[in-house]
Amino acid sequence: MTEASPTWLVTGGAGFIGSNFVLGRRAAKAARIINLDKLTYAGNLRNLEPLKDDPDHLFVHGDISDPALVAELLERHRPQAVVNFAAESHVDRSIYGPQVFIQTNVVGTLQLLEESRHYWENLPSADQEKFRFLHVSTDEVYGSLNLDDPPFSETTPYAPNSPYAASKAASDHLVRAYHRTYGLPTLITNCSNNYGPLQFPEKLIPLMILNGLQGKPLPIYGDGKNIRDWLYVTDHCEALALVLQQGRVGETYNIGGASELTNLEVVTAICGILDELRPDSPFLPHSSLITYVKDRLGHDRRYAIETAKIANELGWRPRESFSSGLAATVRWYLAHRDWVESVQTGEYQQWLKKHYGGAPQPTGTERNSCIR
Repeated sequence: MTEASPTWLVTGGAGFIGSNFVLGRRAAKAARIINLDKLTYAGNLRNLEPLKDDPDHLFVHGDISDPALVAELLERHRPQAVVNFAAESHVDRSIYGPQVFIQTNVVGTLQLLEESRHYWENLPSADQEKFRFLHVSTDEVYGSLNLDDPPFSETTPYAPNSPYAASKAASDHLVRAYHRTYGLPTLITNCSNNYGPLQFPEKLIPLMILNGLQGKPLPIYGDGKNIRDWLYVTDHCEALALVLQQGRVGETYNIGGASELTNLEVVTAICGILDELRPDSPFLPHSSLITYVKDRLGHDRRYAIETAKIANELGWRPRESFSSGLAATVRWYLAHRDWVESVQTGEYQQWLKKHYGGAPQPTGTERNSCIR
C-alpha cells in the first residue's frame, strides 16, 4: 500500500456480503482494511482465507455493540471510512427471536454511530471532509409491493413487515438522524436479495443447491409466487465501492439486480442447472424434490428496486444477468464442498431441524417454497 492509500473499518466483514466486499477491495488494493466481526453462526473466517498473509487486512474478533473496542480501533487505525455490514439478516430467525435483531441491528448501529461521531468530531477539518460512514441496508424496509406497483425508489416510505425489516429500518433512521443532527457524513444503501459465493446455506439459493445435491426436499413457502429482485453479490460490492467513493453525503442509493423472479422460478432454474451439471444424479429431475410448506408469517409478496439514481449519478449497472450469476453460484458450491461442510454443522443443523423438521417429503405432485 502507498502512504496515500486509505484505511477502512469494515464491520461484519466475515459474513456473506461483507467478506465478498473485503476480498474484492483487497484484490483491487483499494484500501487497508480493519475487519471487525463477531463471528456469529453466519460469520466464517474461512471466507477470508485468501487474505491470511495480507499485511493490509487485519481481522478483529469483536462486537459493534462494544463501544470501548470500536473507539480503540478508530483511534489506533485512524480510518477514512466506516463500512457497516454487521447485522442479523435472516427473516425467519427474526420471527422466532427478534431480540437479538434489535440488539445488533439497532443498538449495535447506534453504538457504532456514536463512536464514529466522537472520532470524526476530533479529526482535523481536512480529514473530516474525507471521512464517510456507509451503512449497508435492505429493500425490506420498504415493505411489500403489489404486482402492478412501481418498484421501490429512494423516496418510497418505509413500511417494514418483519422484525428483521423493522430493525433495519430503525438503523437506517438512526444513520440519517446522525447526519441531519450532528453532520456526520453518512451514506445509506438499500439492496435487493443478494446471492453468490460464500452465502450461508440457510438462504434460498444455497439451501436449494445443497438440498438438491443430497436429494432432500426443496421447501418453498406458500404458493411459490413471492417475487424478489436478485442481485449478484460482486455487482453489489462494486456498487458499494462507488457509493463510498463518489456518493453524495447524506444520500440513500438503492441497488438492485434488475431480475424479478418468483421463488418457484428461482428454484426451478437451480434444478435445471443441477440436472445439467450432475447428469448421473439419482435425484433427476431435481425439480421432483420441490415441496410446498406452510407460508412464512407476514410474508411480503413482492420486492422490486428502481436503480435509476445510482445509474445516473454514479454510472453503476449490474454486470451479471440472473442466469449467468446463478450458474456461477451453483458451480461455486459444487467446487467448494469443504467450505460447505465446515458450515453445515452444529447450530446450523439444529436450526434446520427446528424450522423444517416437519416439512413433508415430495410426492411428485407437490411444489415448493422458501427463505429470503
